[in-house]
Amino acid sequence: MNLLSQIIIGFIAVLHIYILWLEMFAWTTRGRKVFKTIPADQFEKTKVMAANQGLYNGFLAAGLIWSLCIPDVFWSKSIAHFFLACIVIAGIYGAITASKRIFFVQAVPAILGLLSLFI
Repeated sequence: MNLLSQIIIGFIAVLHIYILWLEMFAWTTRGRKVFKTIPADQFEKTKVMAANQGLYNGFLAAGLIWSLCIPDVFWSKSIAHFFLACIVIAGIYGAITASKRIFFVQAVPAILGLLSLFI
């Protein structure tokens, strides 16, 4: 895997670790500042749901980190393709159902990561 791909994948993994932290541990504090479209009274009510979403983001980050640790180039790229594709799909779905901003925050970096794997 080329250095550019590794940097982009590493960035995306860190982004998803941040999302994990935000949704699992800071939903009712920092989450209020990040997700301004959600009414303030909903944060406590949706705390468990957000934590579940955060856990899934953690799995995505773990998969990307795993792809960076695999010495075999074919398998490293294959694992990266899978997890980046999952993020693109989730980003598109989030943009359609929740906020168009999700496409730019999650799907666009993953698309760039996929494209970098073909360089």
